[in-house]
Amino acid sequence: MNDDSSIVRLAAVLREEIGRLRPGDRLPSSRELVRSHGVSPVTVSRAIGRLAAEGRVITKPGSGAYVAPAVTRGGDDADMSWQTVALGDRVVDDSAIASLLARPPEGVIPLSGGYLNPALRPSAALSAAASRALRRPDVWEMPPRSGLPELRGWFARELGGDVTPSDVLVVGGGQAALTHAFRALAAPGTPILVETPTYPGARAAALAAGLRATAVPMDRDGVRPDLLAEAFAVTGARVFFCQPTLHNPTGATLSLERREQVLAIARAAGAFVIEDDYARYFASPSAPPMPPPMVALDAHGTVVHVNSLTKPLSPSIRVAGIVARGPVARRLRANQLVESFFVSRPLQETALEFVSSPAWRRHLNAVGAELTLRRDTVTAALATRMPDAEIHLVPRGGLHLWLRLPAERDEDAVVEAARRAGVLVSPGRLYYPAEPPGPRIRITHSAPIHTAELVEGVRRLATALNGT
Repeated sequence: MNDDSSIVRLAAVLREEIGRLRPGDRLPSSRELVRSHGVSPVTVSRAIGRLAAEGRVITKPGSGAYVAPAVTRGGDDADMSWQTVALGDRVVDDSAIASLLARPPEGVIPLSGGYLNPALRPSAALSAAASRALRRPDVWEMPPRSGLPELRGWFARELGGDVTPSDVLVVGGGQAALTHAFRALAAPGTPILVETPTYPGARAAALAAGLRATAVPMDRDGVRPDLLAEAFAVTGARVFFCQPTLHNPTGATLSLERREQVLAIARAAGAFVIEDDYARYFASPSAPPMPPPMVALDAHGTVVHVNSLTKPLSPSIRVAGIVARGPVARRLRANQLVESFFVSRPLQETALEFVSSPAWRRHLNAVGAELTLRRDTVTAALATRMPDAEIHLVPRGGLHLWLRLPAERDEDAVVEAARRAGVLVSPGRLYYPAEPPGPRIRITHSAPIHTAELVEGVRRLATALNGT
């Protein structure tokens, strides 16, 4: 998609125009470029993005794109091909994560991404919490390496069971937690097991750690224990990554019985379970109570549990708790110390101030009700506008819906047509460690501003589907 000929052509035209301009000169507006070149806003945005990545332009939100100052780099004929040999064949593939974090162009409806719309975030309450935190006399002192004791205690109480504050390590967000866990639990070149489909950020972190991901199939109730046991036996893996609550992207939630089965299978294999509990705060208020997290059922140090505050609060609250017991806890602490020392104390103090205040529960109650309304709104709109697209299941909460497209549809063509129609959705292939079973897309209902924009996004998506 990124090599679409229209993007290449427009970027080439703009490079020539930049050559005639001076540093600081403003390029024509996106609207002017759409009109004069007969292309879509998405094409303009991507062409400008290419030029920005090349260092030719500087973009200023709300103002436009400007010719960048000239930078001397040692000549256009500098030969950097030596780096290919020096770097070797290890791959750090950020494409999936970058696509999920990309901001939509103006006028494009985001039915993609993984965060709450800014209107749903508790920004004012977070600012108040930060202000209180910054008034603490020791806020600029070095924190304990494993995290503030009070914050570790809060994470432990959230999970229940026999989890204690000493089991908790505070790290810089959920993605950092997964990176630490993969590096601590498995040696480069060894296999790990993941659900299929699975969160692409986990796959990318595993690949960056030099690990090989083997897919374990799921059904509507989550990972299949029989196939998990078989995968452990065949691969010899000693790590299984899963999201047992409101799985991304399918929305499945493992029952208590299956959670106990997964723990028993992992223990028999002498393996760890990384439990990514990213959606624990997004359960619908009207849904039956969720089963306890697997770490609360674990008495043998099998589970390494991840609970992040980023999803329910703000992308910039990069604070998460990893729970681990036994020698693996020591390795995780050593890994963080070597990589980043510790998480910023002001950020930890701010998180602690917020989750310790009444604003925390008020926020969760409001978000839970709003996400339930959004889920029901988009489900109804899909049934009306796209009856041929099958919803995998209506989840008990969360941020996403997983859709199976008609078998004859070309997934990439649908996603690209949707972009041209002014709506972003996530292609299903991002979520599969192996070959996808057919065309799928993920729809996120947390990113649009309000339900009316959700409905309009589904209308645009239906138009794109019908036109492909």
